[in-house]
Amino acid sequence: MRKKIVAGNWKMNTTVPEGVALAEAVVEKSAQVPEGVGLVIATPFTHLVPVAGVVKGTRVQLSAENCADKEKGAYTGEVSAAMLASAGCEYTILGHSERRQYYGETDAILVEKVKLALANGLDVIYCVGENLDQREAGKHFEVVTAQIENVLFGLTAEEMAKIVVAYEPVWAIGTGKTATAEQAQEIHACIRKVLAGKFGAQVADDTTILYGGSCKPSNAKELFACPDIDGGLIGGAALKADDFIQIALSF
Repeated sequence: MRKKIVAGNWKMNTTVPEGVALAEAVVEKSAQVPEGVGLVIATPFTHLVPVAGVVKGTRVQLSAENCADKEKGAYTGEVSAAMLASAGCEYTILGHSERRQYYGETDAILVEKVKLALANGLDVIYCVGENLDQREAGKHFEVVTAQIENVLFGLTAEEMAKIVVAYEPVWAIGTGKTATAEQAQEIHACIRKVLAGKFGAQVADDTTILYGGSCKPSNAKELFACPDIDGGLIGGAALKADDFIQIALSF
């Protein structure tokens, strides 16, 4: 049975002391969450080492928000997958819509990032999703399928066991528009079908697929009730420990 996961993406929020305090609150409240639900927090790079100390030995796992597409070298300001692993990370998020949109990350770049993350023992939360123009043009299935094919189809079935897919309806984030549970489910089902076509039904059925579009305590239960939605990649609501834990209690 595939794993249920609630992952919090803090983005560029909190100072280091604030982040440590938030991680401590999440760890403290994590006992409320049933054992079958995985808890992951993705913090800014500056927070990783102190937060790793907070979550060590607990059920809360640590993720980075990104990693470099190079192994090491003269790449000022970049953070490598090996560095993340040595800091105590178990996951990294890759392909987030904000990285694609604001920093020009292409599928070709993401192929390299995924490869390096896996080589350094990290699990990957790989993000896919269409923007408003693509949704209104009816190209959402096409866009998401291409993002899966271009980046994940070079992996083996064994490597796919280290991949979590997160669907972000970019058009529903900060636009006032809302993705319904039905809209989310149909894309999640499409992703699973695409994976099955390449890797077989077992791999597809074992792959955790998260919903990443403004998931909060008020809508998490409806979303998580969908057969192909296995949890959430949480943005704003992850910055409040009570909200984050409440979402994790929504299965």
